[in-house]
Formats: sequence, structure tokens, C-alpha cells
Amino acid sequence: MTNIQSNIAPWISAQVQHLFEKKGHAWLFQGPSGLGQYQLAIEMSKAWLCLQPKDGKACNICQSCHLVEVRTHPDLYVLMPEVQMLDFEWPLSEKAQKEIDDKDRKPSREIRVEAVRDMVEFTQRTSSGSQDKVVLIYPAEKLNLYASNMILKTLEEPAGNTRFILSSEASHQLLPTIRSRCQTHTMIWPTESAAIKWLVENGIEQSEAPTLLKASGGRPDDALNLASLGIDDQLWNSIPKAIFKGNMSSLEGLTPTEVIKIFQKLCCDLIAHQLRANTRYFDESTLPNANNMIALSNWFKELCKESKTSEHPFNAGLMIESLCIQAEKAMRD
Repeated sequence: MTNIQSNIAPWISAQVQHLFEKKGHAWLFQGPSGLGQYQLAIEMSKAWLCLQPKDGKACNICQSCHLVEVRTHPDLYVLMPEVQMLDFEWPLSEKAQKEIDDKDRKPSREIRVEAVRDMVEFTQRTSSGSQDKVVLIYPAEKLNLYASNMILKTLEEPAGNTRFILSSEASHQLLPTIRSRCQTHTMIWPTESAAIKWLVENGIEQSEAPTLLKASGGRPDDALNLASLGIDDQLWNSIPKAIFKGNMSSLEGLTPTEVIKIFQKLCCDLIAHQLRANTRYFDESTLPNANNMIALSNWFKELCKESKTSEHPFNAGLMIESLCIQAEKAMRD
């Protein structure tokens, strides 16, 4: 069978090797976004299910590895919000797919209770081979309260040889009772040089990689996501002063959620600059002169408030225009 290994980040591969021999049926992978929680969960699942693992990693050659890659392994159950299931090309249940195809409802942005019920049933079935069964939950913080409570007993006393991976970018939002049932692994931050090398291997220009990595707070996956939005180093560096002058063109094509994330980074750096601290996301030379700390603090509070409704705006264009007016005012006050 053809080798199907993809370009796995070296720091992800090292974590798989470290975790492979660890005991425990339930693991929580935690850390901020952009550090590869999803990729680590997939590679860990693949290694556990692999028919001939080598050096603590999946072989990427056997039938089991192939089935994980093509999203059809019978002993792997993936639990995600439907929006992300579709983004990552995981199949939905027939019932859920039909409801969405018939436009009875939109794909869920939370992990649905019905999917958790299906997962519980999956854990009670016999595995198709001699390997463990694996349940992958990502992002685990998308379990609502009812779904979280439903999963507790299964998580504590799984049927048969089921292993769990809960991968989270906001583990503080999980129920304490869920966290207490899992062994915890904190995601490793790559070095700047390793992250830049990996970004270049994934198609980012060498000259742009450092800027995009800084724009992402040192998180390589987030840097790739910025590039996928059409943001390069020149565009990123132009945003602060363009918004200060009331020019929205640098944000063209972005969603309100994406704009809010950029403005939160800009606001944090403006505050850091006023406190004579190092900026984290933007180069200091690109920042406008914004001196009113109270205005900047209030702006950040407003951005946090707006983020709660940004996924479902009444009118996305009007919301972005309002956000830009708000940003310009905070910087000019």
C-alpha cells in the first residue's frame, strides 16, 4: 500500500512518540489555539489503531492508517461540531446529513447531544479488530452542559477497550468533572526557527513566514490560517494605520469574527506599546500613536462583547463597518 504520510510538524510527531506508551484510557490535550491540537489527536488516534506501529508512531502504510486517512475507520469515532466535521471532511450521520441537505437546519456549531448518544452506542459495540476503539472529541469545549453530563459516565467507565482523546483550545471551559477524569497533556510550543521552517515547507514564502508567525502569536497553525485568508506580511503591516485613517480595504473578504480577532491583537499591542512593553503581534513601527489607555481598555471590552454575537451577525458588512468606526475612535481619542 502507498505511504500516505502527510507533512506532520516535527513537534507534533515528537509528542505522539512521547504519549504513545503512556497508560490511561482518557487524555486531555490542552493549550491555546494554533498549536496543533487537532493534528495531535488524529496522529495519536492513528498510532493507537495502527496494526504495526513503529518507534511510537503510526506506520502510515497499513490498512488501519489508510482507513483513518480516508475517514472511514470503523473503530474511530470523531465527535465535533458539524461545521468542523464538514470542514475536515468527516462524514455526518445519515440523519444529520439529510436534515442539512434538506435545509431543515444549518450545521451545528456545538457538539450535538444526538452525536454524543451515537458515541455512547459506539463504545458499547465490539471493535472490528484486535486494536482499541478510539473516541476523538475536538474541540472539547464545544460540548454543551447537557452533552458534557451525558459523556461523564462513559468517560469514567468506558465499555470494553475504548480510549478517549479530548482535544481543547479552552480547557478552562470544560466541566471540572470532565477534566478530573482525564490525564492531561499540555501542547508544546515550537521554537521560532522550527515553526518558520515548517511554514515554509507548507507553502509560506520565507520572507513572509516571520511576520505571519508573529501575527499569530507564535502559533504555526494560526499562521497558516492567516495565509489562507489572503493575508501576507505587507497587508498585515498595513492594517493598524489603515484603520486609524478610516480605511477598511485591508479587511476586505474577512468575517466579523476574523476582524474582531485582528482588532483584539491590535488593541493588546497598542496597550503594550503605551506601557513600553514588547508588542506581540504587530511590529512597533506599524502602530499609530494611540495614547488614551482608558479608550483602549474600553475598546477591548467592547470587542469581547461583540465576539459573542459575531458568528451570527444580522448584517456582516454593517457589523464590520461598525467595528472599524469603533476602532478608529478608540485609537484617536
